[in-house]
Amino acid sequence: MNIKYLFFLLISGASFAQNVEFPSAKVDSIVSRIQLPVIPSYQINVLKLGAKGDSITNNKAFFDKAMALCKKNNGGTIIVPKGIYKINGPIHFVSNVNLRIEKGAKIKFSDNPKDYLPMVLTSWEGTMLYNYSPLIYAYGCSNVAISGEGTIDGEGGKNWKSFKAKEEVGKNLSREMNHNNASLKDRKFGEGYFLRPQMIQFFNCKNILVENIRIENSPFWCLHLLKSQSIIVRGVRYKSLNYNNDGIDPEYSKDVLIENVTFDNGDDNVAIKAGRDHEGRANSATPSENIVIRNCNFKGLHGVVIGSEMSAGVQNVFVENCKTVGYLKRGIYLKTNADRGGFIKNIFVRNIDLDTVEDCLYITANYHGEGSGFQSEISNIYFSNITCNKATQSGIVIQGFPDKKVRNITLNNIDIKWAKNAISSQNAENVILNEVFIGDKATVPSAAK
Repeated sequence: MNIKYLFFLLISGASFAQNVEFPSAKVDSIVSRIQLPVIPSYQINVLKLGAKGDSITNNKAFFDKAMALCKKNNGGTIIVPKGIYKINGPIHFVSNVNLRIEKGAKIKFSDNPKDYLPMVLTSWEGTMLYNYSPLIYAYGCSNVAISGEGTIDGEGGKNWKSFKAKEEVGKNLSREMNHNNASLKDRKFGEGYFLRPQMIQFFNCKNILVENIRIENSPFWCLHLLKSQSIIVRGVRYKSLNYNNDGIDPEYSKDVLIENVTFDNGDDNVAIKAGRDHEGRANSATPSENIVIRNCNFKGLHGVVIGSEMSAGVQNVFVENCKTVGYLKRGIYLKTNADRGGFIKNIFVRNIDLDTVEDCLYITANYHGEGSGFQSEISNIYFSNITCNKATQSGIVIQGFPDKKVRNITLNNIDIKWAKNAISSQNAENVILNEVFIGDKATVPSAAK
């Protein structure tokens, strides 16, 4: 094993970094103020409106009618019983509605991009713009839920998947508009730009519950929590392995609880965002904050990621009692670069059990080596009780800049059984290691010559 640039700082036991404990009271405070949606007693079964769960009939009109009836009745529950319900176009939520997809039921969306027009206001990789509607879209709603033990299938593996190879022009234009502060009304994409829509997006919403459903085959990000607050995602199961199939993306959002989720994703399991570059920095009043992730099973590209679009800042994130159930490239991954600005701070991670990964814990301020002029602040990061069987690349990586160092990193009770490279710590200060083992634990020294 190679140990590069390792900076050991020996300080007294009175130091704050040495004595930091996981702030359970703070977690309890966040969870206690999250409000579950209040749903009126009105119920409508889509079968009574003419829907057919035969996997052939286009049920778009019947789901739209159910939503309209809920709106007329100031909310209610839309019941989707057993069957496969084809829907050629998006579901647009109104307030005070629970979409209950019962066990044995599947909503299967079409993969014809024209079905997701006209465009709606949304976001794409950290830039606000108009684009295809997300398949399930809630804008400006309160008290909304998706529940039940059924499945949502985004049919993302065919037509939508082909967009990935064609997205470069649209992606680059969106970023240029971001950097140039182009007027929002001029940011119109949709046909010809090949920017795939999210499967489920709650935008500017509050009091949200997503519970026990199965999410599979998304065109793009699976569950995007954008500029929203007071959110619970629990008991959700994933099998979504297409390009950019992040499981859950909180962005400019706060007071979020993610628990008991079983991930199986083609990209990050949880990726905490906060806008990109110029636009993100202009929204610094709304960082992503107060996010609790616990009792989850990770499988996919990375477990918990912060960034790389985090320009408004990310703070107060608490991850605990999670484990891998399959492949992960990286366990916990904090990433930003000198295009982003903003901050990542007050991140607490404990009781994580990883199997084989490429890198166990990875913090970088130089993601992709991109950017200049807007280095991010990364500080106050605390890892404790982390186990990992094997890191095929690095156990622990910390990368700052000479003039903007990563600061105040505590690693306590870290046990990585094997790693190709143990620790690479560069341009970091106040890095505290206590009970850190990478490879075999050393025993008492031998007296033999």
